[in-house]
Order: sequence, then C-alpha cells, then structure tokens
Amino acid sequence: MESAQTSAAGVARKVSEYMLRHDRASGHLGITIESVDEGHAVLAMTVRNDMLNGLDILHGGVTFTLADSAFAFACNSRNRKTVALNCTVSFVAAAREGDVLTATAREVSLSGRTGIYDVSVRNQKDELIAEFRGTSYGTSSPVI
Repeated sequence: MESAQTSAAGVARKVSEYMLRHDRASGHLGITIESVDEGHAVLAMTVRNDMLNGLDILHGGVTFTLADSAFAFACNSRNRKTVALNCTVSFVAAAREGDVLTATAREVSLSGRTGIYDVSVRNQKDELIAEFRGTSYGTSSPVI
C-alpha cells in the first residue's frame, strides 16, 4: 500500500508535469523541474544571452519569473488551482550569461485558502541571487 507521503509526492509530480507542459512562459525560458513535493518545488534555468538586460546581467523580470514559477508549482502541488495574491522580490546579486539558477520554493504557512511561500534563487556556486515571497489564494477547482 502506498503511503500518504508517497501519494502526496506523486500528486505533486503529476500536477507539476501538467503545469510545465502548459506553461509557455516557463517553457520559453527553458525552466526545468528538479524536484517537487507537497508545498515544495525546485526549478532550474540556465541564463542565456537573450535574457540579459542593457547592463549584460540577467533581467530582473526573468529572475522574478523563475521564482514565480517555483512558487506556482509549490502552491499548486496539492492539485488545487492556486493563484498569486501578492509577490515581492529582493535582488541580492547579479546573474550572468551561463549561470545555472535554481529556485527553491517552500511553504511557510497554509491556512484555509491562503498560503505564504518563500523562494530562494541561487546560482551554481550556491550564491544567493534573489529572495522572493508570495502569498497565494487557493480556488475550489483542481489543476488536473
């Protein structure tokens, strides 16, 4: 018999795979799923030349998108269609072409329909690039 934890992880994986297949923005950026579980997601992306701003560093909007995608995968992991109510980001360091960024999202609080999630974005040297916090709202509809 499958344990509740394994079952929850299986649901989270199925939901994340469905979401990534249908998420054209994340697909365009080359974002991949490293791991996912209930309330948790790790996504990765390699910084390309076409993602750089006029200062030859990663555009902040792309950093935000990576973090926002990790947030979305974590808060939808229970197969409940969940959207953002509010998100903030603090940029700590610049990312450059060729950097491999990893966004790790973790659930801080889930109460009723609202949740709080923190996302850390780090490069391949484990240097902090950005910190993101998102507040979510869960609907009554399933993702899949």
